[in-house]
Amino acid sequence: MEGNKSSHPEVIDLREVIKKIWANKRLFFIVWPITFVLACIYILSVPRYYVSEVKLAPEMDNNMNSGGLGALASSFGFDLSDMQTTDAITPLLYPDLMEDNGFVHTILNTKVTSQDGEISTSYHDYQQKYQKQAWWAYPIQWLKSLLPKPKDKGGSKGTYDPYYISLKENNLYVAARSNITVGIDKKTGVISISVKSQDALICRTLGDSIKDKLQFHITQYRTSKARIDYDYYKELTDTAKREYEVARRKYAQALDASTHVTLQSVSQKLEDMQSDMNLKFSTYSTLNNQLQTAKAKVQEKIPAFTVIKGATVPVKPAGPKRMIFVAAMLFLGTCCTIAYIFKKEISRMLTHK
Repeated sequence: MEGNKSSHPEVIDLREVIKKIWANKRLFFIVWPITFVLACIYILSVPRYYVSEVKLAPEMDNNMNSGGLGALASSFGFDLSDMQTTDAITPLLYPDLMEDNGFVHTILNTKVTSQDGEISTSYHDYQQKYQKQAWWAYPIQWLKSLLPKPKDKGGSKGTYDPYYISLKENNLYVAARSNITVGIDKKTGVISISVKSQDALICRTLGDSIKDKLQFHITQYRTSKARIDYDYYKELTDTAKREYEVARRKYAQALDASTHVTLQSVSQKLEDMQSDMNLKFSTYSTLNNQLQTAKAKVQEKIPAFTVIKGATVPVKPAGPKRMIFVAAMLFLGTCCTIAYIFKKEISRMLTHK
């Protein structure tokens, strides 16, 4: 008996389904207007936002891109170029810079101006004071203000420390990270920077600023070892130059003082001073050559960047998609209404299972 029931599943008669839906058409004429009004009230209260994107191609410091193995691996979606580079920070790690509070702090200090010119402040203050919110956010904030607040133990005293911040400041950092997306294409190495903001001009300003800060950070890292070498040779060269100038002045003074003296000891002393001066000049000349080489090395290590797509002021808002949202809510309301009409049948089917 049980085998016969499972072998003959219940057949759904579409004509009966349509007939029952049509018999309850008045229910749809009630649900649709209510859903439409509520959806419009909700979505029209959500502030609109804009998105600006920047695409940047950094110089890749490796020799594997030109090889056949690298090209073959790239066609399968693998990037072998970073296996040969000597950098501790590979291009694949550049997006992770947004996790660093120090880097985000430099972004929050960016000066921004709204498109209408009424707001001119730092991005930090813009996030804190000038963000539009939906109407229901205000009563929620008021209710939260009535609750006892836990003691905030964070926050540095004196000099601002982005790595020791209060809970309020941390919320600003979290908001900044949610509005800024940094990604990289593993095949091409192209860095994409996407910025979301409630103002179109601020959106573009942040995109350009983050691009410049990312370039500066990458440049500072790539040239760090060469700059340390340059500073080291500069210090040695400056010291050698001072010692040479001191020896040269002493030799000149001694030479002037012994113009009419023909003693052998004086001549020997002058020869010794001249030899010491020449030795110091040779040292200074050698170090100066090494300094120029180190300076050229710094310039050589500075990576080149190609801006594939610059930041533009968005013409149209990127969201929220109001028409799509309302249509989706109407579709959902229709589905829920149909489920309500056939709730007995659905319950019976679930019970038989």
